[in-house]
Parts: sequence; C-alpha cells; structure tokens
Amino acid sequence: MVLGKVKSFTVSYDCLNDSNVPVFSSGDCVSGRVIIEVTGEIRVKSLKIHAKGFAKVRWTESRNAGSNTAYTQNYTEEVEYLNHKDILIGHERDDDNSEEGLTTIHSGRHEYAFSLELPQTPLATSFEGKHGSVRYWVKAELHRPWLLPMKTKKEFTVFEHIDINTPLLLSPQAGTKDKTLCCWFCTSGPISLSAKIERKGYTPGESIQIFAEIENCSSRMVVPKAAIYQTQTFYAKGKMKEVKQLVANLRGESLSSGKTETWSGKMLKIPPVSPSILDCSIIRVEYSLMVYVDIPGAINLSLNLPLVIGTIPLHPFGSRTSSVSSQCSMSWLGMGLPERPEAPPSYAEIVTEEQRQSSLDVPAAREELDGPLFAYIHEFRFQPPPLYSEIDPNPDHASRTEERRLDTCPSR
Repeated sequence: MVLGKVKSFTVSYDCLNDSNVPVFSSGDCVSGRVIIEVTGEIRVKSLKIHAKGFAKVRWTESRNAGSNTAYTQNYTEEVEYLNHKDILIGHERDDDNSEEGLTTIHSGRHEYAFSLELPQTPLATSFEGKHGSVRYWVKAELHRPWLLPMKTKKEFTVFEHIDINTPLLLSPQAGTKDKTLCCWFCTSGPISLSAKIERKGYTPGESIQIFAEIENCSSRMVVPKAAIYQTQTFYAKGKMKEVKQLVANLRGESLSSGKTETWSGKMLKIPPVSPSILDCSIIRVEYSLMVYVDIPGAINLSLNLPLVIGTIPLHPFGSRTSSVSSQCSMSWLGMGLPERPEAPPSYAEIVTEEQRQSSLDVPAAREELDGPLFAYIHEFRFQPPPLYSEIDPNPDHASRTEERRLDTCPSR
C-alpha cells in the first residue's frame, strides 16, 4: 500500500475582531484549528500543539582585555508569560515506531480544534525591537512512524490594554525653561520656552495639541520645533541598552531677535506605533514629546513632556474633563475663562399645566399599585425644581469660597 502525503499543514485562529487579525488580551480564550490536507491515507502517532509567549532580550558588546586581546560579551535575558501544551490526536510518547495506537487520516481536508486561556496576570504587549522582542505563538507538530515530525507555527498578537481615561493620564503636562547665550565676554539676552499639552495619555491616530510660547531675546535666529520620540530600553545581566527613535515631528516659523511666537494648539499627529510597555522587567517602551528651540551654534533649549501611548481611547467624559482642566491651567497662555452660564429654562416651559393636572389623576389601571412607594413617586413626578436665581442667597460665604479658589488655582 502506498502511503498518502500531507499537502498542507497550517494553524488558523478564531479571531475576536472584525479585522480578522488574531489579537488577544490577558484572560482571553485563544481558539483555533489545526488544518491538515492530505492526499491518500496517512497514519499518525500524535498531533500536538504548544502555545508559548515570552519576552527575550539579546545584544553583544566587544571589549578589549589588553593590547592584543579582545573578547565578545553576550547579554541575554528571557521572561516567560505563556507555556501551554495539548494533544489533539494520539498519545504523549512518540519515541517508538510501533504500529499500535496509530490514527488513520483519510484523504481530504481535516480540522482539529484547540483552545487555551491566556493567564489572568498582566502580559507584555507584543513587540519587535532592535535588541529584543515580545512574541506569542502556537506551534503544531504532526508525528508519524518512521518519518521526521512535521511542524508549523503561527504567531498571534497580545495587547496589554492601557486605558488613558485615568486621572494620571488625563493630567496636563507642562514645563518652562530659559537659556542665556554667551560668546566670549559678550552676553546676549535669554531665550525662553514654555510648553503644555492637555494630557499625558494618547492613542495612535490622535493629534497632540501643543500650547507653547517662545521668546527670543538673543541676537540669533532660532527655530521652534516639536518631536515625538520612542525610547526602547533593554535589561540583561545588570546591564542596560537604550535605543531612541524619532516617531513624528513638526517645525515652527523662524524667530528673529526680539520676536515672540505662540502656539495655540499646534497639532502633531501620532502615527501607528506600538503601545507603551511599562510592566515588563526586561523591556520598556516609553514615549515623550520634546518641544525645543533649535539654536544655531549652541545647544538646543528643550522641554521633555512624558507621554503614554495606550490602547483604550479617550471617552467623551474624559475629553470634557481634560479640556476644562486645560482651560484653567493654561491661563498663562492668555486663554480666557468660560463665559457665565445661562439660567436653565423655567418649569412652565417644560411641563404644561395640562400635563401637571392630568398627572394628579391616578389611572384606574394602576389602582393595584397603590402604596407608599407609588404615592411618593406619583407625588413628586411633576413637581417644579427649586427656583433659579442669579443672586447668591449667601454672598459672604460665596465670596470667601471664591477667594480660596483663586489662591489655589493650579495655573499658579
């Protein structure tokens, strides 16, 4: 009898999203199928899967140990997040080639389902860096007698979600710096820079609104600029390796001596980048916004504002909170206070007299609901709210409260 052949051997995932891309998070169930397509019949000892996830760091440094001696030092480290094995066909032992316990797979296409649950503990987000990576995959192995095992592997993506709708990531980031240029015994005026952004947390695709003021009292022509940087930090054997990459940048107008430029919400868009990785012990991925003044012939004047790139975008409530706090704390850039709110509509404009009178008659169909609770709800259903007044009934108390607020304004 002529044995059949394996035409294709692949791993496929049941995706949880509309984009048909296998993306999961901690605690999710990863399910899929091992697909085998054969021509003729084949006999199989076992079909196994092995799911694994780990962060790995590796780099090499060359060192001199003398005038004619040099050696290479390797730095490696690994952290395991997932290690799961399962048998879909057959048994555990594959070291014998006996004909007992074999499974026959007939000609055609066959699918074998698998599933596993990711750990509930925080996982590192999938990442590919210069000196390290975070990877997750499922590998399938097909064992047959008298033949080498067939292997196939397919990766899947894990996102450890970062919700930017938290007080820490919604807080504004700001800073101020100045610099005085010197040339031998001559001293020119200072260059000052103040910059602020509405919050610390953003998601890819959003635009950062930059509020800044640059004053050039020096004798040189300067250029204000802004840039987003990604910093990858790798740790192994007590050593650290850092890689800094430019993500996005913008350029302002050249500023001559004695001139001032103000950015009233200059937009810098965040391109598709990996989320921040903050909880992995051997790999960190961090972001920062650098607002700086390019000074020819001198060290640039720069401000670094930390950023966190998250996965859960800003909710409408978070957006409102952020903008209100920004208006208060950005007063140094000349932003005005919000106008005085208008009085709410009167009770008569919302509830007519006919509606109120009709509500006083309890429908016959609801007589069985009579009781203390229903009477309470019915009594207050159409009662008007307290009268609105633009005159504070306690002016002394209000003035003292307003004075305390002005003394503790965060913009000071």
